[in-house]
Amino acid sequence: MTAVRLEPFRWWHIDEVMPTEADLFGPGKWSPAMFWNELANGHHYRVATDDGRVLGYAGLAGAPPDEVWVQVIAVRRDVQRRGIGRVLLEDLLAEADRRGARRTLLEVAVDNVAAQRLYATYGFEPIGVRRGYYQATNTDALVMQRDTEPTGDGPHDHG
Repeated sequence: MTAVRLEPFRWWHIDEVMPTEADLFGPGKWSPAMFWNELANGHHYRVATDDGRVLGYAGLAGAPPDEVWVQVIAVRRDVQRRGIGRVLLEDLLAEADRRGARRTLLEVAVDNVAAQRLYATYGFEPIGVRRGYYQATNTDALVMQRDTEPTGDGPHDHG
């Protein structure tokens, strides 16, 4: 596998990501129209490619400065555990920082422990559960938040 490149997710990538979307998310998969809507609204979406093939994709939406939401991070099953999800997540977090977002949030299936571990290494903490969030499978979602407000480590005035 050559080096993974990130590039903007464009309309022509939609058909290529649909098999991955169906494989990973089953009956809860997004439709092409949902991707079209995300792109039309100017949300931050990227594809990870290798020799022109899409290996994964990710998206971020929201209204800074308050909060942004990770919409999706998906990596083809045959190339998982190679750091592609990490590269995509780092790109989304860099975009959240660039936008000056105070909080970055996401939902992850309660049974997706590997993803939860990855998010935790980037400072995401569980803040709640949405019961039956993934309606097609009635799976609960764990809501996780990463606070990007000042940590208090620097100089500050207690007033």
